[in-house]
Amino acid sequence: MPPRQTSSLPSSSKKRKTREDDTVRTIQDLEKQLTAAVSSGSSLNPLADLLDIALEAESAAQVSKAIYALYRIFVVIIARGLLSGPDASEEAKAVRTWLLDRLHAFVDFLSGLLKDEEPSLKISALDILFSLQKHLSSALTRIGDVKQPQFHASHFRKIVTALLLCPPSPRAARSKKRKTEEDEGEDHVLDPDVRDHFVNTWFSVNDDIRWFFLRDSAILISKHPYSEAPQLPGNLLSILERLTTFPTKASELNSWWVEELGTKPPKPKRSADDDEDEDDAAQGSGDADEEDDWRKFFDDPPAKPAEEKKGITARVHTLTIHQSLHSLAAHKAVFTRAWLALLPQLSLGSLERTKAYSLRVLNVLHRGVIPHLTRPILIMDWVSSSVDHGGTVGLLALNALFTLMKEYNLDYPSFYTRLYAFLDRDVLHLKHRARFFRLTELFLSSTHLPATIVASFVKRLSRMSLNAPPAAVVMLIPFTYNMLRRHPALMAMIHRNEELAGADCDGFKAHEANPTLTNALESSLWELYSHRQHYHAAVSTLAKIFEEAFTRPSYAMEDFLDHTYGTLFETEVKRKIRKEPATALELSQVPESDGLEELWTFR
Repeated sequence: MPPRQTSSLPSSSKKRKTREDDTVRTIQDLEKQLTAAVSSGSSLNPLADLLDIALEAESAAQVSKAIYALYRIFVVIIARGLLSGPDASEEAKAVRTWLLDRLHAFVDFLSGLLKDEEPSLKISALDILFSLQKHLSSALTRIGDVKQPQFHASHFRKIVTALLLCPPSPRAARSKKRKTEEDEGEDHVLDPDVRDHFVNTWFSVNDDIRWFFLRDSAILISKHPYSEAPQLPGNLLSILERLTTFPTKASELNSWWVEELGTKPPKPKRSADDDEDEDDAAQGSGDADEEDDWRKFFDDPPAKPAEEKKGITARVHTLTIHQSLHSLAAHKAVFTRAWLALLPQLSLGSLERTKAYSLRVLNVLHRGVIPHLTRPILIMDWVSSSVDHGGTVGLLALNALFTLMKEYNLDYPSFYTRLYAFLDRDVLHLKHRARFFRLTELFLSSTHLPATIVASFVKRLSRMSLNAPPAAVVMLIPFTYNMLRRHPALMAMIHRNEELAGADCDGFKAHEANPTLTNALESSLWELYSHRQHYHAAVSTLAKIFEEAFTRPSYAMEDFLDHTYGTLFETEVKRKIRKEPATALELSQVPESDGLEELWTFR
């Protein structure tokens, strides 16, 4: 057999490796040339060549080398003041215009990389975008005519657009893969790793980034209707729902990505109306001091918290941007504007998507949104419309409405009518049953509620218990016991002596939608009384508490809310039996004429 001949030509993998090495060396050489050109003031034309290499690079490693080289070059250019400041000549103006065009092309390329398939490129692109934001803003502050810190708003607007609109990656456009419409829709969804990196590194940390993002996102969502950018509301919601560090006092405004913005701003000019109000208040307090001066001799001066400091209190629309960044009211204003612009957009689209968005909003609304709004009642319309979805969404919307009523004096007379409508035959069989009882107990906890309303809820639940599973009845009985203890006027419903033996003799109007007109207080809880003969021992034992004196404290509902068939079975299996139950009778004890011989044959 003749020896196998080997080819002297290099393999394809070696060719590719050689090509990549040549590209990397070219990038390094161009970076050195450009760095020297910026220092000496010579031609910067190699910048276009370096940018072309980044745009046409095939591998992720080449793209990474190119974008970091471009970043370092632009940092040197920005530091030299070539992108801002007065123009010395027409030639300098033309050079600046050309450099700005290259910078914009570079920023657009980085914006597209946020949707790249390579995770490291996405994170690197976001890091470079925000680092450029810091350098551009500092350069504006140094060269600007206005004696106050500057923030490069146009560059940051491009970052916000890239995060919310998610343009496709320029590298993916060169791939030959065919994509369906669903894939194209998913292309505009913000990637979780990019979102988490942005939220954890900048949005939740830096006060200036959060303020400008909230302001620009509200503007962006108002300019792009749902038909043009259906993924925009979901992308914005995914960022806002993760904000857990919103400031609650002015002293917490102390973290800045652009360090120059952390300097203390000048005090805003006070209007004549504010001065008059202050003078009137001071005069009134002075009169009171003269009247009660002898009492203050024996009083200790009130201690002021050391960490509290008075923030900027002028009207928000009169503040400059620098003053707004140090004003808690201004932060709340942009936060409110962003949510008010977002909520109507979440109600568009398919019903399934609307319910999913509403559920995500309502899960964070009462803790992460309502306390930071300038006027929480502004979201009342959206919350009340969410009640119509029913199920878990409607229940959480009722919780938000209850928060607005309790803490912000919202007038919503039909609240308990809407809550009463949730008591249908399915509520005791659904998976959100425990959550429903938690919230219902909270809603009915006030002792100032009319007894007719509470009686309607108790009676309706009692009637529904006839068809409920044992785990639901185990929750209903302690719930009813707590309501009777909290509202003594309902005790007549278990002490009625009239002959109300069943539904035919019961005056309760089961089909009445208004809880004040059901005549429940004139009825009785015979349904719960019937559970004394329930087949499940836990239910029958609990049902007997209504025959005893109401001397025990209220039940802790958390001990009963999570019961299921599984937990009830496990309890029965682990229960210790003190006395063995009788399982059969002796044959000698069976009467002769009991009819058993017709069914069974005894041998």
